[in-house]
Amino acid sequence: MFAFLLELFTSHSTAFEWNDGGRHAAGFQGRAGDCVVRAIAIAASKPYTTVYEDLREANASYVVNKKNRLARSLNARGTSPRNGNHRDVFHDYILKQGFTWVPTMQVGQGCQVHLRADELPHGKLIVRLSKHLTAMIDGVIYDTHDPSRGGKRCVYGYYIKH
Repeated sequence: MFAFLLELFTSHSTAFEWNDGGRHAAGFQGRAGDCVVRAIAIAASKPYTTVYEDLREANASYVVNKKNRLARSLNARGTSPRNGNHRDVFHDYILKQGFTWVPTMQVGQGCQVHLRADELPHGKLIVRLSKHLTAMIDGVIYDTHDPSRGGKRCVYGYYIKH
């Protein structure tokens, strides 16, 4: 019991606000693997439908112009961003929105930065986690769920708007 109370008082929770990036308002329903679209829409202050369509076009272009395993996978499952998005496609798109990539983890280094307001800079961030992207603005997480795992979730890197 004491360990639980100690953890409760020493946890590094970060403020969270529910936000779907305009997905529901745009008429999209049901579950989807669209965290990339949502995070970009929120942090870049762009309409969900604009980001969705831009990434759909980027996925389709990748399929046409590349001849690798990812292109074959995108071709097989479809180029819709609701099916998930790959770093090889979304990275350049985010950079074109005026963000800069800041890696926080190197191979073999272990976790150095966690999804916590006191470990990340203020400003508009798109934070890359294991199998997830989330938006963080001035220390507040904006997403459809709190992905921080009580401040223990490791951050691979983040895009910051300048």
